[in-house]
Amino acid sequence: MFGTSRSPQRKRPAILNLAIMALVVPGLFFTVALPAYALQSQQDGAETAELQALRETGAQSLSVGDDVVAAAVKRDTYKVTSAAEMARVALAAEYRAWTGPTVADFLKNPPYPSFNLDQVVKVAKKYQGVPYRYGGDNPSGFDCSGFTQYVYAQFGVSLPHSSSRQGQGAGGGAIISPSDALPGDLVVMDGGGHVGIYLGGNMMIDAPRPGTVVEVRPIYNPNHWFVRYGI
Repeated sequence: MFGTSRSPQRKRPAILNLAIMALVVPGLFFTVALPAYALQSQQDGAETAELQALRETGAQSLSVGDDVVAAAVKRDTYKVTSAAEMARVALAAEYRAWTGPTVADFLKNPPYPSFNLDQVVKVAKKYQGVPYRYGGDNPSGFDCSGFTQYVYAQFGVSLPHSSSRQGQGAGGGAIISPSDALPGDLVVMDGGGHVGIYLGGNMMIDAPRPGTVVEVRPIYNPNHWFVRYGI
């Protein structure tokens, strides 16, 4: 009996040790993990605070005033410039710097003393590209009657600087019928308000209007007439 009564007392310490280990070991794991968890929580808290501060100060905000207007989007454009157009532009620039003979100089000493209508056409075509200039009577700029006056002066023929007077034949001209008109004659239109040099085939060369140049083009007004000078 003595041996039987002592057996329960020997088992009691072993059970107690197992209970203590069951409580202590998980606690140790929890304690080791606690610093890492606490650190992560502190970092998250700090980041949230920084983001909140940025929002409150407007560091990540952009405001646009009501008076701001977006720039209009425009498509680039271009045009092809022909060799003939470039030549006319260069010629116009050359004539703008021109300081040659005047109408009076030509009348005193005409380079073409023998009048010839075909030669009138050739001389007139030399001035293609000269810019229109109101009152102009030399290659720095022509108006319509200044152009015809300058061309005819090179043949010793004096024309008035007036389209209406040239259209009337003033200074030795004569109105002729359309069937008798030849290239080199004057063609008059717009009731005498415009004059050019006839080229035949309903074409003429003239100094049209501001913003244009001396050019060959169709006779645009069907109500026109012809005047002959020099013959």
